[in-house]
Amino acid sequence: MFRKVHRSARLFLAIISASIIAIIVTFTPTSVAQNSVPPTAVQAAKMPQFASRLAHPAKRLLPPKAQPPQREKPRRGPLDSTTIYENGPANGNTDAWTINYGFVTSDSFNVAANSTTVTGMTFTAWLFPGDTLTSVEISVSSSENGGTSYFDQTVNFTQGSCTGNQYGYNICTETASFTGLTLNAGTYWVNLQNASVPSSDPVYWDENSGAGCDSPGCPSLASENSVGSVPSEGFTILGDATTTTSTSSNFSCAFEYELHDLHNFGSNAGPSGLAIDTAGKLYGTLANGGSNGAGLLYGFAERAGHWVLTSLYSFLGGSNGNSPGGVIVGPEGKLYGAASGGLQACGNDGASYCGLIYEASPSATPCLTAMCSWNETTIYRFAGNTDTWGGSVSASDSAGNLYGISYYGGAYEHGGVFELSPSSGGWTQKILYSFTGGNDGAGPTSLLLGHHGNLYGTTQGGGLGSGTIFQLAPSGGDWTENVLFAFTGGTSDGYSPHGLVQDGLGNLYGISICSGSDSNPCDEYSRYADVDFIFELSPHGGGWGFGVIDDAFQSCLSYGYDAFGALAIDAGGNLYAVYDGEHYFCTGQWCEFVCGGITKVPHYPLISSSADIFWNLTSDANGNLYGTTNACGSFETPFKEGGMIWQYSQ
Repeated sequence: MFRKVHRSARLFLAIISASIIAIIVTFTPTSVAQNSVPPTAVQAAKMPQFASRLAHPAKRLLPPKAQPPQREKPRRGPLDSTTIYENGPANGNTDAWTINYGFVTSDSFNVAANSTTVTGMTFTAWLFPGDTLTSVEISVSSSENGGTSYFDQTVNFTQGSCTGNQYGYNICTETASFTGLTLNAGTYWVNLQNASVPSSDPVYWDENSGAGCDSPGCPSLASENSVGSVPSEGFTILGDATTTTSTSSNFSCAFEYELHDLHNFGSNAGPSGLAIDTAGKLYGTLANGGSNGAGLLYGFAERAGHWVLTSLYSFLGGSNGNSPGGVIVGPEGKLYGAASGGLQACGNDGASYCGLIYEASPSATPCLTAMCSWNETTIYRFAGNTDTWGGSVSASDSAGNLYGISYYGGAYEHGGVFELSPSSGGWTQKILYSFTGGNDGAGPTSLLLGHHGNLYGTTQGGGLGSGTIFQLAPSGGDWTENVLFAFTGGTSDGYSPHGLVQDGLGNLYGISICSGSDSNPCDEYSRYADVDFIFELSPHGGGWGFGVIDDAFQSCLSYGYDAFGALAIDAGGNLYAVYDGEHYFCTGQWCEFVCGGITKVPHYPLISSSADIFWNLTSDANGNLYGTTNACGSFETPFKEGGMIWQYSQ
């Protein structure tokens, strides 16, 4: 495969290559090509099959290389209705990459929506005057020049306008039409090779510096990301969908203040919450994304002033897992999460599978493109109803042990807490506690690893009938459960606690619900609305003190509810909550969710949105907040949810 080289090495390569060519042509009859070659064609000089196509030895020295333009921060704006991905215009005055026989160049591109039909591609070619590009072999795959292939055909091109503005070459716009290519949301690679022109002269793909690209994740990452350069090409992928990314939203969900729309998902992508590593990189999943439509694990990070979403792993479905939920970052930067599927049926209907836990990590070999796929391994498949089936992981310790909960599993099928421990022979599962459904709780909804090695969590039921906050403390190789608080379901505490977090002092915070109805005691807040509480549980005097410190109340429309979705504590110890405010507001055939937003606790409105649903919250070391939504974004249409990644910067 053709490998792109560092720019600073090209002069040296040019001199060496010229010497090699001189030796070749001394013993081989040559036909003189029409012009000098562009800089990267020195690679072709090493290949005997190209010797007859290169310039005469007397003209073999490369022309002076033009200085590349200063890198600009990519602008982001709406694409036109026939563009899926736009990597920026041709530069024409820098470099080009050989796409002749024996050479393959690869560039990534992003697809935002599932079931996107790809109809064509345009790119800029360097051609000898008088030549016409007749065909190029194009393949679309899941990784650089490999992985799963979705399209591989020799495609005829239609030549557009040409200019002769670089080293005597014509810089021509070439367009190809695709048939039968449909892709789901994710990152793909387009690979070009075997270009053909009537004269058999070389063909080159114009390089783009990254300025002027309009797509999420652009400029693309090419097959070798050399130090000091961005070797991507000027090209556009055409099709039936549009992608838009902006540093501030302009879509149906108009955010106020400093809430930024960083990335938009396609319809029904199903994003989970976000995890963050020590370097500030975000990770998440799409339940319906990936190249197989069974789910996608992705990374999301800021590079050179713009945010790039990288596809790390596409789930295969079936026993290998599908519809992944949220992930956590474990030791050594590995990711852990749960997915549906597995090998054995679970649940009362007999149709659900028990689920599995997986590990994902970067490849052991260096990744030159920064967009390489990760390795995924299933480390445990749940075995039955009394196992912690359908479980998810939410915490890890320094020894690499994972901790998680199952809502329905356990010995009594009222839920359980489990541990997965790594060993030389694989991973070992241990059920730490099975809830009975009585005073100890039922149906765990959250779990965290506390500062002193204890586990803390919430259950939806049990206790006094409305849920509990529990502690699991290690004791002689086993774990002992203590109920720290049992909810009554009244106006002083609510019911169904969830979303537990802990601050640096050991205080616990969570969310509970107070449902409005004629017969419910929470009716004093709103007869037709669910009202959420934010509570604090503080250790003191050998016990724990409980109190409600904030509440979300009906504030928008007559019907609906304001519901806190999640809590987060930033690096300064500030507590934040997101709420989804699920109310309907309809104008004609357009219906929106309104009143979602972020609040700093104790309660005061901080950020509000005219149409959104907030589900989760993550904080980085600089105090920025991040989250995802299932609705809104540039793909939001009436009755069809899109979703996005957002950031709040203080």
